Amino acid sequence: MADYLDIKKTTFLFALLLSLSSVSAHAAFNSGSTGADGALNPTADVELQLPPSGIFQYTSVNIPSGVTVTFRKNANNTPVTILASGDVTVAGAIDVSGKPSQNVGTNVLLDYTFPGVGGPGGFDGGRGGMSQVNSRAGNGLGPGAGGGGDRNSFCSGVAQGGGGGGYKGGGGINGVPFNCGNNPLNTGTGGGGYGTDFIVPLLGGSGGGGAAGGNTYQGAGGGGGGGAILIAASGTVNVTGAIRANGGKGGDAALNNLSVAGGCGGAGSGGAIRIVASNITGNGSLNVSGGGTSCIAFSASLQGGSGGIGRVSTQVATTGTINVTGFPTLAISSVGGIAAPAVPTGVGDVALPADTPNPVTVVINTTGVPVTNTIQLTLTPERGGGAVSVASPPLTGTVASATTSVSINVPSGLSTLFATTTYTIVASLGDQLGTQFAKGERVEKIRLSANFNGSSTTTLITVSGKEYTVPSNAVAAVGG
Repeated sequence: MADYLDIKKTTFLFALLLSLSSVSAHAAFNSGSTGADGALNPTADVELQLPPSGIFQYTSVNIPSGVTVTFRKNANNTPVTILASGDVTVAGAIDVSGKPSQNVGTNVLLDYTFPGVGGPGGFDGGRGGMSQVNSRAGNGLGPGAGGGGDRNSFCSGVAQGGGGGGYKGGGGINGVPFNCGNNPLNTGTGGGGYGTDFIVPLLGGSGGGGAAGGNTYQGAGGGGGGGAILIAASGTVNVTGAIRANGGKGGDAALNNLSVAGGCGGAGSGGAIRIVASNITGNGSLNVSGGGTSCIAFSASLQGGSGGIGRVSTQVATTGTINVTGFPTLAISSVGGIAAPAVPTGVGDVALPADTPNPVTVVINTTGVPVTNTIQLTLTPERGGGAVSVASPPLTGTVASATTSVSINVPSGLSTLFATTTYTIVASLGDQLGTQFAKGERVEKIRLSANFNGSSTTTLITVSGKEYTVPSNAVAAVGG
């Protein structure tokens, strides 16, 4: 019976994915800032609320020494985009790092399994496992998610730590598998790498996996992935302080005793820092380190994996502008007859009554996607368990507005949904896209994905099967 479904941010905010387009060779670089937000000149530490678009339109930015600027995430968990029509000076600090997960305490009545939260545009860690439950802990979130730790009765309930999240660098596995004869436990695997050197699209870091629970104590959650930030200035970006997008540390276990302890959570990966400006100066630091493994566990089998390093890109641009345009959309609109919120929170967005019969109907809407296309819907339980994928019937309606529905069995507890579609394009458009994004090879298909955290991904697939991830708005611009 379906009890509770957690749709992890299935809507999108497309203005975030920015492309740099060419203009006249005699024109100076233009960040595209309207200057509507004026100048940013904080005199003390400040937390700024991200607007729905995630984009700040400043005239100039000056963060003095000793001042740190952080951000309160918006409902769609967009990255941070700072556009400035003048200069950006960072003598203090800008911080979009992921958060650590909490350490497991000794009060068995409290829930210590909560994961660390990703920075803006980053991904959360996985939930830790409860005690006395023979199942894997939750995987982290994101393209390079760390795997959840395992536990089973064959090994006397010994728990495994979670794997670290990956980004540019892969995440670390937990210490060592605990081998008990013919029934070794699966280790919490480290997440793989993803993304591009130019950080297009702008993606944050991935969360670490949660740790399995022990006989008495719960497993710790995984650390959150570092966030993502783009700073584009028509003038100079001068960094003598620090810009940080580090991954969060995984939580520690409760006790150093194999017979009762849960495992330590995997750390989140570092996030992404991209700077585009007419001039870039300064000797400050751009930090995208993965979360560390200061786990107190005495046994390597309980320890969590470290987070992989994130990505940094700096680009001095003499011409061009930052453009924001529209492009195709894919969103889950309802589950079991209950409408998904227009701006989901990512926590309990749709709650199904306990007596809701399986299978449950999920309605999906698209714009800009060819009709007759199908949607692949994947459901993943939050605390372990195998993912299940179901293909939808063909879309009906028009390219401007189409819909389809999928029937899928929803287990009790928390689950996440992921929707994706792939469609073939005409040869003329494929040649254009290939020239710009695929090293001259014709693009045959486009895959559009809807993620649980509010981000979307467009992947170009060439005739030979190579895949290139690109900004979705850039595809739309080429396609007219």
